[in-house]
Amino acid sequence: MKRPRKVIIIGGGLGGLWSALRVAEAGFQVDLFSLFEVKRSHSVCAQGGINACFDTKGERDSIWQHTVDTLKGGAYLANQPPVKSMCEEAPGLIHTFERMGVTFSRTAEGLMDLRLFGGVKNRRTVFAGASTGQQLLYGVDQEVRRQESLGRIRKFEWWEFLSLVLDGQDTCKGITAMNLRTLEIKSFRADAVILATGGMGQTYGHRSTNSTNSTGAAACRVYQQGAWLANTEFFQFHPTAMLGDDKTRLMSEAARGEGGRIWVPQDPEDTRRPTEIPEQDRFYFLESWFPSYGNTVPRDVASRAIWRVVHEMKMGVGGEHKVYLDLTHLNPGFIEQRLHAILDIYRKFHGADPVHEPMEIYPSAHYAMGGLWVDFEKDESSGGMKPGSQRNHATNIPGLYACGECDYGYHGANRLGANSLLSASFSGRVAGEAVAAYLKGLQDDLQSVPEYKYLNEVARQQAINQTLMESRGEENPYALHHELGELMSSRVGVVRDNDVLRQAIDDLSELEERSLHINLQETNSWSNQGLAYTRQLQEMIRLGRVIAVSALARDECRGAHYKPTLDLTIPENTYPGDPAYEKYREAWKQQNKDWLKTTIASASETGPKISYQPVDLSVLPPEEPRDYR
Repeated sequence: MKRPRKVIIIGGGLGGLWSALRVAEAGFQVDLFSLFEVKRSHSVCAQGGINACFDTKGERDSIWQHTVDTLKGGAYLANQPPVKSMCEEAPGLIHTFERMGVTFSRTAEGLMDLRLFGGVKNRRTVFAGASTGQQLLYGVDQEVRRQESLGRIRKFEWWEFLSLVLDGQDTCKGITAMNLRTLEIKSFRADAVILATGGMGQTYGHRSTNSTNSTGAAACRVYQQGAWLANTEFFQFHPTAMLGDDKTRLMSEAARGEGGRIWVPQDPEDTRRPTEIPEQDRFYFLESWFPSYGNTVPRDVASRAIWRVVHEMKMGVGGEHKVYLDLTHLNPGFIEQRLHAILDIYRKFHGADPVHEPMEIYPSAHYAMGGLWVDFEKDESSGGMKPGSQRNHATNIPGLYACGECDYGYHGANRLGANSLLSASFSGRVAGEAVAAYLKGLQDDLQSVPEYKYLNEVARQQAINQTLMESRGEENPYALHHELGELMSSRVGVVRDNDVLRQAIDDLSELEERSLHINLQETNSWSNQGLAYTRQLQEMIRLGRVIAVSALARDECRGAHYKPTLDLTIPENTYPGDPAYEKYREAWKQQNKDWLKTTIASASETGPKISYQPVDLSVLPPEEPRDYR
């Protein structure tokens, strides 16, 4: 009797659940691994909405404009066929979510409501109040539970992925994972593996808006086994985050999309309460510098503007690194209905009510545009991605696929707001379909892989645990993580400098060495949280080094990667057709010839090795610079 093919999926967010659903529906067995209950996955934190072109507001929006905005917003660095397919399939994906029971917010006429998000001029963001990610995740999870009841999906919650098991041809044939309650390490055979493990925001420590579980450890582990990381230097800093001593909390871009305004007092010494400062004494700098888009400029542009106001112009609120995000001019009932979730977060953790007092915000590390390199197959007839191709979302390790935020595929150098839930859902669906095609073409039998391959990998992982448990060094893993976050935020942050990056790389190497001399201060062999945390910390330090080395190598400004000394600035008061503007355009095109390419980082004994790949520009050749004035 022929053994049924099996797929292992790591991660229970939107990417992981969608891929599990598509693989199971294709008739294959799925084992789904998650660090915790899947309904706690980080997708629930994406509050503001999901992009899709419906044009219910009569603004002449189009799928083509969604594609243009995404490619331009990413500074043309994304391969264009996958982006084209994602934007084209977005409306159908929303209707699928509807049939799953997701209750999107609606207008009085019963139409799906839309809100404005950054980097666009049309209202294109479908939303479910201010908890859209949670509603989408719960909808897909119900479908996964149905497949689970039919025996097609098994969940392994509270298990952590440790490594791949590779056969003699370096093809992925399974994984090792650790039970986080018992610390038992086991191997699991599989014909293919899909990584859907989310972002790496905790590389920036408590300065990140991400969950404490968004470590990037899984991606770093497969990177060390031969997988490529791509474009990791492009890390998005969300402009509107609430700083905290324990962690940073996101104030959704929906606040700006619904009419929120960012400002500082004209006089940095002004000590009046913000509600007492009249309009003429306020500096609405985004509206002044970017009148065409105002407060809804893309995130990289807004973050740099805030950085400039705070650090260069020294106009931060009360002399601190903060600016105001103001909702007080809006109807209280309206914003309570549309933004209730984030208002409650601010009230709880800041002690003030945004309905009556402006929020204090500052940019914080939020989203990794880079991640695991994944392939795609172009459909020559449509110009998009070929549906059902086994190449789609395949990494360079045969049998290993990646989707969601842990891949690099859709955002280029900067992600547009509300494209995250879209790319996670779409890529998960595509990856699942690609793996189903891959399995149908497999000829080999999984049982032919020798058992010692699995036993050896389990033994290697057990030895790592044992070494850490027996270590009696002087380093505290929690203190080291704090140091990592401060280092990355201050030296590999919104604004970068080559000399500072070189020092950061040296310091990261030192941190990595220090992380080998940990004292866990607990030796229990059951539910040892310090052990799992330390293993993740070591991966975060290695990822930090990949980010910094990639950033040092890229000598230009593009999207979220900004080196002031290399900035090409649009001449003031010039527009297309002006000689000065056209001279700028030519310099911009020359920069594209030199740097419009994908960064590839591969592991070596001496650290990250950097190379480059061309970008597919077949949908929208870059002729128009990013100009959001």
